Order: sequence, then C-alpha cells, then structure tokens
Amino acid sequence: MAGKFFDQWQVGETLDHDIRRTVTETDNLLFSTMTHNPQPLHLDVEAAKESGFGQILVNSTFTFALLVGLSVGDTTLGTLVANLGFDKVVTPKPVFIGDTLRARSAVKELRESKSRPNAGIVTFTHELLNQRDEIVCKCERSALLSKSS
Repeated sequence: MAGKFFDQWQVGETLDHDIRRTVTETDNLLFSTMTHNPQPLHLDVEAAKESGFGQILVNSTFTFALLVGLSVGDTTLGTLVANLGFDKVVTPKPVFIGDTLRARSAVKELRESKSRPNAGIVTFTHELLNQRDEIVCKCERSALLSKSS
C-alpha cells in the first residue's frame, strides 16, 4: 500500500504495519560496522555474556532505523516531500538477535505548511514491538507530505 497524502490523514488514525522482521546476527553486525560503532555489547559475544544482558544486544540505532523503515510503506511512500525531524526517541526494552519486530503508527498532529501551500506536516508516533508485545522503540516523526490536489 502506498503512503497517504497530507489531506487523507486524520488525527488519531492508527495503523498496524503488516511487515514483520526477525533480527539476525548479520543485521546487527553489518549495521554496527557500517556505522563505525565498535561497542563490544554489539560485537563481542564474550563481553556481552559478562554484561547485564548476558548476550549480544542489538544496536539501538538499527532498531530505530528498522522502526522507521517498517512504517514508510503505509505512511509516506510516494507522498513524502521531506522528513523534518525525529523526536522523543526511546528504547525502553532491549532487542536481541532472533527477536521478531513489528511496527504500529498513529497520527498525532496535522498542520498546514506555512511555506508550501501544496503540502502539510503530519506528526506520527511510531512504536516498534517485539514478539512479546513489548515496546522496544518509540519515536515521533514529523513529515512534510504532498497534498492530493
């Protein structure tokens, strides 16, 4: 499903995104090394075993990026002018290799663009949940979207 235009959204509208993703060791390893993050909790099994988690902890910036990615198809695909910002990013629960994650989104706010009459700003609340329905990441995203007419 393609994203919606600004004027097709309503405050309070919610979406449970269909795509789910099981996190693999390769996801975590590649993301951590591509972003030059040498944190042993993400890369060193022995160091991770000695941590409070007892195992490899998935890189939280991967978790955040996955949350946004899982939401794009239903929210802004094909209608986005620009992402304006991400706020209140939190990771209240850890993510581990093998966790299966899904996303849900809600429209928090709609406002007309002052500088672009053919676009408006939608503020989404995005949540990422694991297989136990625990929120593992949450954020607000402000997106400038085209209007349908």
